[in-house]
Amino acid sequence: MELSTAPPTAGPTSDLDPFADAFLVDPFPALEELRETGPVVYLPRYDVWAVARHQDVHAVLRDHRRFSSAAGVGLGDLTTDAYSWRRPSLILEVDPPTHTAHRAVVAKTMSPRAMQTFQEVFDVEAAALADRLVALGRFDAVADLAEPFPSVVFPRALGAEGDTRDALLAYGSLSFNAIGPANRHLEAALERARGVPELIAEKCRREALRPGSIGIALHDAAAAAGLTEDQATQLVRSLFSAGVDTTVSGLAFAVLAFARHREQWQLVRDDPSLARNAFDEVVRHQSPVTGFFRTTTTEVVWDDVVIPARRKVMVLFAGANRDPRHWDRPEDFDVRRRTAGNLGYGAGAHVCAGMTIARMEGEALIRALAARVDSWHLEGDPEPRLNNSLRGLSRLPVRVRSQ
Repeated sequence: MELSTAPPTAGPTSDLDPFADAFLVDPFPALEELRETGPVVYLPRYDVWAVARHQDVHAVLRDHRRFSSAAGVGLGDLTTDAYSWRRPSLILEVDPPTHTAHRAVVAKTMSPRAMQTFQEVFDVEAAALADRLVALGRFDAVADLAEPFPSVVFPRALGAEGDTRDALLAYGSLSFNAIGPANRHLEAALERARGVPELIAEKCRREALRPGSIGIALHDAAAAAGLTEDQATQLVRSLFSAGVDTTVSGLAFAVLAFARHREQWQLVRDDPSLARNAFDEVVRHQSPVTGFFRTTTTEVVWDDVVIPARRKVMVLFAGANRDPRHWDRPEDFDVRRRTAGNLGYGAGAHVCAGMTIARMEGEALIRALAARVDSWHLEGDPEPRLNNSLRGLSRLPVRVRSQ
């Protein structure tokens, strides 16, 4: 996509760099300033517009006709830019009606029976992991808790054979870094993921999946819908990583939140039914995915600001999730909060395909830990993991006191 340095037709401007390290570590002060600057703000550094208020983020996400995903959800334009590391997603990077047809195939596979299978697997694995961690007493809540659970358990439930942990983590890092510009974070992710997209694609082929698995069921549903074997493999790929990346970040941030807010952990211990809502509150409060992009399909007038056609709009989930116009005490972490309106998983046609799976994983592990861990204690400062769009931690040393 050709980018110009022309200013917007009207409206406020900000010198914010949403890919600067300081923003990636802690975006919330800048997002507060952006919300107060206006409903839609021009960012000349990247020649894009940005929305960070809940009302506007929600509206853009639900308007796929004017704000398209087909040109990609990153800063670049998939229709014109070189994009060699993988083919566009058949779920994330297409619009209705094509998106609707593909999503229906995936939804057909995610039957109540399939969901029950996932829940049973997650509960058993969560209990086993929680037992190991309590026995350790001291551990890294990223490497020993947040990463192994979703990156191992979910692919196994889907039908993938072999160890996929390192490949999935590298693939996720690259996927989310590719949302931003060609900076050092993307370069490092490309180097780390050399050969990984091909490996992931191979593991999503029918022949590589366990007979009778949900992955095979997805291949069958795709064939019944008239999709090719190659398209079916791409759909499995979309689901393969859907329950991993944001869940890793969410689980690490959950441990950090419970170590800092011990009264909130006690609430979950006293009432384990709060586990799923607690995970949703972590996603709202920390917003693992800072934001994605949409591309205007026509000239759009948004709150008197004219956005030309074929221009990128940055949709900041993290800004919406702490907007005081929508939330009471948005800076507070409260596991009893009504989290309806949480945009951490997106909204509209392109709401996260792995949302239900991520919630099930988060609920299973938090519930298992609540039955075994009396309190969390930080053994050192958390270390951020810098990524162009996925917020996370690289290290979180903790000590647990068990019952």
